[in-house]
Amino acid sequence: MGEMVTIGRRSFLKITAAAGGGLLIGFYLPARASGSGGRASDATAAFTPNAWIRVGTDDVVTLMVASSEMGQGVMTAIPMLAADELDADWSKVRIETAPAAREYFNPLIGQQLTGGSTAVRAFWMPVRQAGATARAMLLDAAAATWRVPVVECRTDTGAVIHRTSGRRLSYGALAHRAATRPVPKSVALKDPSEFRFIGTPVPRVDTPAKVVGAAVFGQDVRLPGMLTALVLRCPVFGGKLAGFDASAALAVAGVRQVFAIESGVAVVADGFWPAKVGRDALHVHWNEGAHAGLSSVLIERRFQAAALRPGAIARSLGNADAAEARSARKLDAIYEVPYLAHACMEPMNCTADVRADSCEIWAPTQAQTGAQRTAAKITGLAEERIKVHTTFLGGGFGRRSEQDFVAEAVQISKSVHAPVQLLWTREDDIQHDFYRPATYNRLSAGIGTHGALVSWRHHIVGPSIFARVFPESVKNGIDRTSVEGAADLPYAVPNIRVTYVLDDPGVPVGFWRSVGSSQNTFVTECFLDEIAHALGKDPYQFRRQLLKKHPRHRAVLDLAATNAGWGSPPPAGRHRGIAVAGSFGSYVAEVAEVSVSEHGKVRVHRVVCAVDCGMVVNPDTVVAQMESAIVYGLSAALADEITIKDGRVQQSNFDNYPVLRMDSMPEIEVHIVRSTEPPGGVGEPGTPPIAPAVANAVFTATGKPVRRLPIRLG
Repeated sequence: MGEMVTIGRRSFLKITAAAGGGLLIGFYLPARASGSGGRASDATAAFTPNAWIRVGTDDVVTLMVASSEMGQGVMTAIPMLAADELDADWSKVRIETAPAAREYFNPLIGQQLTGGSTAVRAFWMPVRQAGATARAMLLDAAAATWRVPVVECRTDTGAVIHRTSGRRLSYGALAHRAATRPVPKSVALKDPSEFRFIGTPVPRVDTPAKVVGAAVFGQDVRLPGMLTALVLRCPVFGGKLAGFDASAALAVAGVRQVFAIESGVAVVADGFWPAKVGRDALHVHWNEGAHAGLSSVLIERRFQAAALRPGAIARSLGNADAAEARSARKLDAIYEVPYLAHACMEPMNCTADVRADSCEIWAPTQAQTGAQRTAAKITGLAEERIKVHTTFLGGGFGRRSEQDFVAEAVQISKSVHAPVQLLWTREDDIQHDFYRPATYNRLSAGIGTHGALVSWRHHIVGPSIFARVFPESVKNGIDRTSVEGAADLPYAVPNIRVTYVLDDPGVPVGFWRSVGSSQNTFVTECFLDEIAHALGKDPYQFRRQLLKKHPRHRAVLDLAATNAGWGSPPPAGRHRGIAVAGSFGSYVAEVAEVSVSEHGKVRVHRVVCAVDCGMVVNPDTVVAQMESAIVYGLSAALADEITIKDGRVQQSNFDNYPVLRMDSMPEIEVHIVRSTEPPGGVGEPGTPPIAPAVANAVFTATGKPVRRLPIRLG
């Protein structure tokens, strides 16, 4: 697919001008439309404010991608949207990563940020409209060239064809003239029946470079005169630097400077190893602060006490308290989930070059706007003087939306007056994360005289992500991310009450793949299985009955159950569990086939997944993302937790915070529901159902419900 490069906005314009002519098409995001109509007057003028497509006189079509490519496939999927509406020749498409600029804001988020499984959802319409606009102007240019009505012209694979005479002009041949045509105020988009790329498996454009090792991730950035830095941070949450002795560190060959920054002590050297040895040689005194005695045991006790408070109401339907009091039978349960690290394959890193009048950043970031604003605040430069080059991301999962690693790199470069690559070790990454919140859940259900589920109460205790990052979004004591997957319970229960107590022990929390749905789906889907077992009902059929008003949930549930062979005996020694969830605009059901050894070892042999993500752009990406989400969720369900002692994270590397290995990988089947609904998310929705599906299979195998993660028997 040719080169994939990252360039700044000014470089983008210079390259366009130097190309010997071409067409630069821009698109106003609907939320920020100026109504000016605009005009692409010549090859050197960007059709501002937002350029998505460039057609060169060499027939090369360059498509811009504003979202970060972190393995989810947006570098292929988003260009497919523009290419389809443009009728481009895919073999002549080139892809560039957009610079940090307001023009590339995600319209669903309000800044340039990749998260919440919004990339395709956000740009589904804007990028398609940009492609259709370019196509309309090329048609207009061809009609003017041939002096025929536009309706006599059509496009096909990078060219305009005159229907009557068969004359043909390539897009490159039309680029100059198209740049002079008026920009249409509105354009018609293709009917799905006309799609050439959308809905078709298209090989990912970033795969070849990754296979041969040519892809540039954050750690691969190399600049002339670049130094390397590591930071020693206080091991206790909230602790501060009290003092340090740098003499032993400065004695290490290759160490250039040692100095304090906001987060700790920076060691700057000629390369990673001297920086690492120098950091190890530091003598540091910390003021460990209020959290020095914090432990997992104390946090659990704190949550238990907080659970006695009434909490803010996240959802109230009917009268759950009264219905439960009148019920013939009551079920109670306590569920707990731990803090979790992101454990991206590529630890945090950032390269910064701060100069007197500008700053450049090379980072595997999910948040270009955040990086730009962070650097502007530290340097005092205007945001337009900050260039952000987005590299490939070795995993994101929400962790790379944070700004700590960017801030450190900019602070250090500013101090040493040279380009600096900040590197985190694996231990840094796991012990200084923004963790998925731990929660404590108290549930109860009321069963009527005829075995009907008449009431559901769910009381959640835990810290709030929004209280840290978007405090204004916490309304009436509710952080919606803390209650998602719980407050939107889809089941037909006449009386529901979901409450939330925001309790922050001091462990920093952040967005983790599928956020609140990751833990709340485990809680709700496992408790529902407990109810089904208590009533002697099949868990699949029980869910089906309760989902009559939610056809999309029910459709994926049926598809997964059918393909898993639900109702027929599983292979000897194996047991099945099922779970379903709606999150990020998509619906996923999963059936896990599990065995439990006599020593209590849980092995997942097979997972059948059904997904309804609306209209599919690239089916291969959907399958890959479901597989990825399942593997990620399995690691958490079977092995992972972050524990605290003396205010410190006890885990440090993959030996004590393991990820699923290849020899433990189950067989995974993914079935996609054909849909004409608007696109939903794909990167995150596959994670929530996997932990409860496995836990429910273990419940079937052992007769004991799994109420705490990770799953540990015996």
